Amino acid sequence: MKTEIISTEAGDARITWHPAQKARLVLAVSHGAGGGIEARDLQALARVLPGRGVSVALVEQPWRVAGKKLAPAPKTLDVGWRGVWPALARPGLPVISGGRSAGARVACRTAVELGAAAVLALSFPLHPPGRPEKSRADELLGSGVPTLVVQGGNDPFGKPDEFPDGSFELVEVPYGDHGFAVPKRAEITPEEAVTVITDAVLKWVRSLG
Repeated sequence: MKTEIISTEAGDARITWHPAQKARLVLAVSHGAGGGIEARDLQALARVLPGRGVSVALVEQPWRVAGKKLAPAPKTLDVGWRGVWPALARPGLPVISGGRSAGARVACRTAVELGAAAVLALSFPLHPPGRPEKSRADELLGSGVPTLVVQGGNDPFGKPDEFPDGSFELVEVPYGDHGFAVPKRAEITPEEAVTVITDAVLKWVRSLG
């Protein structure tokens, strides 16, 4: 594991690298608007994928590095993501642009512009809770590259059956909320929920060639 600070127009960002020995891809993933790279899904990907030939770069946006509590406007998040991209592409491998929640929106909005090989959208916030009319489907549908959505079955920001038809793939984490936590009464354990995520991403990555 290696950490580096990257200067961007939005401030200093931080990349924590989990390199694969014989990497064929880089998966770069950022956090949501209220949390960091300690999120269970991001940590699971960083733990599992390097052993399967995928280097994982966990990206902390400048606002998070600066110790702020809440994320800035989407345009500022895009600026931070653009600023770290040269470092993500430095190994010379195809880069999958990814993120959870607000980070997934950033990945979708900037994929074509940055030359991402694909997009991984974890807990894509299709709409604010209770406001389905405020859809952000256009960002997802406009990613322009192969896209995988991994969504909790009980995510208040958009359940799997609320998503529109499109060219993206969607995998459901049964009973999962926006953070992929599952209730005690669920027919799936927290560990099994995490395995659904990592298995889905590994299968999808292999399908990219």
